[in-house]
Amino acid sequence: INLDGTENKSKLGANAILGVSLATARAGASVSGMELWQYLGQLTGNKKFVLPTPFFNVINGGKHAGNNLSFQEFMIAPSGKSFAEQLRMGGEFYQMLKLHLGGKYGKTAINVGDEGGFAPAINSAEEALNILEHVQKETGYREKIKLAMDCAASDFYEKGVYYLTKDKKKKLAKEELLEYYSDLIKRYKLISVEDPFQEEDFDSYAQLLKKSKIQIVADDLTVTNVKRLREAIRQKSGNCLLLKVNQIGTLTEALEAAKLAKQNNWKVMVSHRSGETNDSFIADLAVGLGCGMIKAGAPCRGERLAKYNRLREIEEKLKVR
Repeated sequence: INLDGTENKSKLGANAILGVSLATARAGASVSGMELWQYLGQLTGNKKFVLPTPFFNVINGGKHAGNNLSFQEFMIAPSGKSFAEQLRMGGEFYQMLKLHLGGKYGKTAINVGDEGGFAPAINSAEEALNILEHVQKETGYREKIKLAMDCAASDFYEKGVYYLTKDKKKKLAKEELLEYYSDLIKRYKLISVEDPFQEEDFDSYAQLLKKSKIQIVADDLTVTNVKRLREAIRQKSGNCLLLKVNQIGTLTEALEAAKLAKQNNWKVMVSHRSGETNDSFIADLAVGLGCGMIKAGAPCRGERLAKYNRLREIEEKLKVR
């Protein structure tokens, strides 16, 4: 960090610095004779290792899809006695969803996006959530699988207006959008909403948190940056930090952000990126932090499954400790 000397790591490059940062952590774990998740727990002072609940991204819109839907991700969060059970439930739901979409929208609807989710030709959040509710019933997981959204609202915000469809036929002011979210949360029993407003609107985030009393996740609002997180905490603009190590550029800074969040009674959700590799570091990070939540894409595609398979390995190792 000191060698680079710039706030946005423009001299050496954030990706180059991050590679060294993560490699150093792996080397530290190896020299210490520890599993990576144990070593990361030691770095953060965490001794309670828990497997995270996976938030599977199963229907895509926004920048991740070629449909007319502005909202970026519709997710499912299974609750089970073990991570293995949650992964099985997620896989069953995903396959049932594939059958349903193929039958209703045709074969093109079951092509997968960067994160493994489907991108059917739908035009509203209600349509996506109705589909997920239908599959909840079909799988028998109505009570065990909950629904969540990542809106990525900065991507469909323009000059004070939010466009809910890419053709810009449906638009709302922020006050109307707040009511729209409140209605969706009640109707579909959503447990988590990420980035509901554009990234500078701390106040609207705070209003939604106060009104909904569910998990409001800050990603674009905070960008794993301690300065922005402090402001979000001050304004009560959320209650969960989305943690992306390559968003800030070093493991050290990411851990500082996670520590600050926890100190202020915020939850932490470790996250992948839309462009991923087969590296499974974030699986160890989620367990090491004991944060209880991970977002790594659908139960599909090798670079997504690498994280889930690593979590299965960790679960087996924790059983014999």
